[in-house]
Amino acid sequence: MLESLKKDPRWKGRRGPVVLVIMDGVGYGKYKEGDAVADSKMYTLESLKAKSPHTRLKAHGKAVGLPSDEDMGNSEVGHNAMGCGRVFDQGAALVSRSIETGAMFQGTAWKEIVSNLKNGGGKDPTLHFIGLFSDGNVHSHLDHLKAMITEAKTEGVQRVRVHVLFDGRDVGETSALEYLEPFEAFLKEQNSAGSSSSAGFDARIASGGGRMWITMDRYGANWPQVERGWNTHVHGTARAFASAREAVETYRKEIPGIIDQDLKEFTVVENGRPVGPIEDGDSVVYFNFRGDRALEITAAFEEDHFDKFDRGRRPSVCYAGMMEYDGDMHVPKRYLVSPPAIDRTMGEYLAATGVRTLAISETQKYGHVTYFFNGNRTGKFNDKLEDYVEITSDILPFEQRPWMKCAEITDRVLAAIPSGKYDFIRLNYPNGDMVGHTGIYQAVVCSMEAMDIQLGRLTAAVEAAGAIMVITADHGNSDDMFEHDKKTGEVSRKPDGSPRAKTSHSLNPVPCIIYDPECKGEYPHKAGEGDLNEGLGISSIAATCIRLLGYIPPADYDKAIIR
Repeated sequence: MLESLKKDPRWKGRRGPVVLVIMDGVGYGKYKEGDAVADSKMYTLESLKAKSPHTRLKAHGKAVGLPSDEDMGNSEVGHNAMGCGRVFDQGAALVSRSIETGAMFQGTAWKEIVSNLKNGGGKDPTLHFIGLFSDGNVHSHLDHLKAMITEAKTEGVQRVRVHVLFDGRDVGETSALEYLEPFEAFLKEQNSAGSSSSAGFDARIASGGGRMWITMDRYGANWPQVERGWNTHVHGTARAFASAREAVETYRKEIPGIIDQDLKEFTVVENGRPVGPIEDGDSVVYFNFRGDRALEITAAFEEDHFDKFDRGRRPSVCYAGMMEYDGDMHVPKRYLVSPPAIDRTMGEYLAATGVRTLAISETQKYGHVTYFFNGNRTGKFNDKLEDYVEITSDILPFEQRPWMKCAEITDRVLAAIPSGKYDFIRLNYPNGDMVGHTGIYQAVVCSMEAMDIQLGRLTAAVEAAGAIMVITADHGNSDDMFEHDKKTGEVSRKPDGSPRAKTSHSLNPVPCIIYDPECKGEYPHKAGEGDLNEGLGISSIAATCIRLLGYIPPADYDKAIIR
């Protein structure tokens, strides 16, 4: 148990709680064209900035523990950083280092995966890889997949099958073939390269589909999505094609305007038979390193008592995840790389200090404002002091309901602020990220303006209760909705002249606004920029909230944004 935080003798107290508002996927755009945040009528947000100290925070790259500043931030690492107050090396960096040093291939999990194929007794023992098929570096990276295939071949594995989940979300919305063609060339080279250890090596793509249509659901929002993936990868029952390329091209012709994340499921067949269903005695690696979209398919493979859908034939396989996706539940049982060991999070310190907390979002981001915010920890630190509230998300395309559940989230927070039950409230509005990923510009503007209405309601409640509101974001997205030429900055356009949509996160900074209507002078609190510490990352949110609660942050936390 941690020691409690020490009180700040300079703090004079407030009547109401500290309210941390995380506007998921809302940043400051680099380009005027395509910045749906700036293009929206955000009257409340602009009003708060006009009368409050505010600054910009880094929310990507090294500032959130990713390998380089070319790596976009994401909700997982963003909430980790905000919740733990420090920067830890994250999944992408850990996996890359493990591969570079060879530690992955010396580990017990990899050895079990390989030895199972040699000793498991399967008819055609096969090593299967399932995961997000891009170099977006948010959930996975193709370089990791290639390295594992190369190593498997070196160690004498004879047969590999890859089950691809097309991206179109963390990378270009219709970039599937840009990844598929060079990867097919890589497999061809591996298959044909002659050596005594690789005689008869056979690596092929076996099945696939879009990440938002099969396999990669999260938070139990859409189990039928996982079921479609299970039937596709395991049973090979999806629509048959001669190749993955044929599947992509066919679906694009049949469904005009479809983007990669929504591509329907397919199975590659030869002589009328699937080339790679998963059979008894095989080994399976789920090569995503990020946990939220890995837990459900992992449960389908690992759980003996599983009731989410009828799995039919459940093959007896040696299954491993790229990382441990849930440290408390120890899921999966076998993993290739250990996740960051995040400790002493803000939530744990607040519980040790007796601070009463509410965490709330809708299903799509509930796990982020709880599990990831708490350092990849399931459950509460103190059941008596913490309440976690999940508002059930709609199961339909987000562009059809761009306001999502921001009003329902706000309803609950409006009741909580004056209740006297909580000292600290944290909430996540998912609109900017989830609608931003659709690439539908009009829907994103609608989502921003709907969220701004809710910020207005929150502002009134904060003023009435004498509370403090900290407004920020975990990364950018809606601020960068068009593809731009990196050299000229010009908008990239489709043949019809319309802008090419960008569905991935941005590299842009995010807001931090401190609205403290009853400030008593404990820190500079003038309107506009210049009154806060500059050049910081979102990991400084933790120390900031701790100070605004009237306590002294841990010495090794990144410094607070307030002076």
